Amino acid sequence: QVQMVESGGGSVQAGGSLRLSCTASGLTFDTAMGWFRQAPGKEREGVSCITWSGDTPYYADSVLGRFTISRDNAKKTVYLQMNSLKPEDTAMYYCAAGLPTGAVLNENEYNTWGQGTQVTVSS
Repeated sequence: QVQMVESGGGSVQAGGSLRLSCTASGLTFDTAMGWFRQAPGKEREGVSCITWSGDTPYYADSVLGRFTISRDNAKKTVYLQMNSLKPEDTAMYYCAAGLPTGAVLNENEYNTWGQGTQVTVSS
């Protein structure tokens, strides 16, 4: 059974940090891994993704310089270090696995999803 479980979400004040984790089971993990988020009333958007080798990260402009994605293939875990958080980062964060051939932050390029972890940033 394929399962992806996110953790690390929570409530922080603006300027704070959180580290999200996503651990996969039941899949080979030789895929790209992405982080997406969805705020209330908004569409889900791509935040960051990383190739299987971990040598090519991608970031949305809104998080560039503040968020860092990494992965540990031995642990089948992908991380998202979020620094300098802003209220507009408040959202449900999802991890996803896929083999994107087009836009790497397009959710349609990913076929396995976690249930999400909530991040709330207060001003």
